Amino acid sequence: MSNILCIGAGYVGGSTMAVIAQRCPQHRITVVDVNAERIAAWQSDRLPIYEPGLDEIVFSVRDRNLFFSTEVERRIAEAEIIFVSVNTPTKTFGRGAGKAADLQYWEKTARQIVQYADGPKIVVEKSTLPVRTAEAMERILSSGRRGVEFDVVSNPEFLAEGTAVADMQNPDRVLIGGHDTPSGRRAVETIAEIYAHWVPRERIITANLWSAELSKLVANAFLAQRVSSINAVSALCERTEADVTEVARAIGLDRRIGPEFLRAGIGFGGSCFKKDILNMVYLCEHYGLPEVAGYWEQVVRMNEYQQFRFVANMLSSMFNTVSGKRIALFGAAFKAHTNDTRESPALAVCRALLSERAEIAITDPHALENARADLGDEAAKVRFEPDPYAAAAGAHAVALLTDWPQYAELDYEAIFDRMVEPPFLFDGRNLLDHQRLFEIGFNVFPLGKPPLVHQP
Repeated sequence: MSNILCIGAGYVGGSTMAVIAQRCPQHRITVVDVNAERIAAWQSDRLPIYEPGLDEIVFSVRDRNLFFSTEVERRIAEAEIIFVSVNTPTKTFGRGAGKAADLQYWEKTARQIVQYADGPKIVVEKSTLPVRTAEAMERILSSGRRGVEFDVVSNPEFLAEGTAVADMQNPDRVLIGGHDTPSGRRAVETIAEIYAHWVPRERIITANLWSAELSKLVANAFLAQRVSSINAVSALCERTEADVTEVARAIGLDRRIGPEFLRAGIGFGGSCFKKDILNMVYLCEHYGLPEVAGYWEQVVRMNEYQQFRFVANMLSSMFNTVSGKRIALFGAAFKAHTNDTRESPALAVCRALLSERAEIAITDPHALENARADLGDEAAKVRFEPDPYAAAAGAHAVALLTDWPQYAELDYEAIFDRMVEPPFLFDGRNLLDHQRLFEIGFNVFPLGKPPLVHQP
């Protein structure tokens, strides 16, 4: 039996350790965090994150071989394996502000490990980090005077919010990077043996430390690039009266391209894509590759443009003003099946409409609490409504911003009857039956497709 510690009780740390605890009952797993409120939530009946299937797993292993604690120092001393899953946001100050990763929480954690470790440890980088970060980690860990030996391993996560439990239980691959030394190879194999309890060995990939670190950034950059690419095509489709769904289907059948991440929408969000691409941009600039930096930065700019274009289309369609008009926003989370609103395009649209003095009612099955917190002072101008029918009552327009499947099942005839005429519906995810909505009486504006507008 091994004592496994995860420092950081956020989305990645909590979800990952819950599945490991379920699949490896012989190991004792402890998740620690300095945020006592978050730890209390993990110990309650209402977990701090929403993820399909996570509640059942946590409730089945909690207090059996999965534990949550704020005793960081004590748990460091007890553990043989330490996963580091702390926040690494984009810097908002100093050199590299707006692009580079802010590693202050990561460094504090490394120094805590040095201070309280009293025996050999394997330290696993689980946070998304810039390439060569492990080198700094090793320097800090080797600076201790107690003679403790450490092996640093990179094990980046490839979880998609909304399917994280399924991704952990049946991953495309598990990537583990370490040094090509006897102790480094042993450390990699130790981590591989944990995953091998449920992941086929052929899906457990080993690499050198620097390749593993860089692979996470590159994977997110490539996925985000596909989203921005199809969104750029959606703008062209609208001008040429092509249908972006038909274009995506045609090119997605090409085996060299594939269908994934080719759904046009109002852009990507979440905690990873923008942050990781800007981190790549900063690294490229740091290593004297301005053309490469500019290439990847354009992916982020395209994402921002898609959100601007969506709001501009709303304004022009609604007689060039939304001032004083009520608009119902369906969705606050950055994607379906999560309560995460970090970098959510829905909130970007909300802020833009507020700046135009629209009256906003926003609804979401799970993310209203986080939306209220993320909107900050602007939340006072927004009505948060769990019921989509109540949110749309008296509205001039509905904007569907998050692809929750239940929004496709709503009674839009009932919604239409309670809206101000002429009612507008802007489908930012191309989720709905546009022809049916038009027949009900809506003026319908999809993305990347011709609008369906009733003539006076």
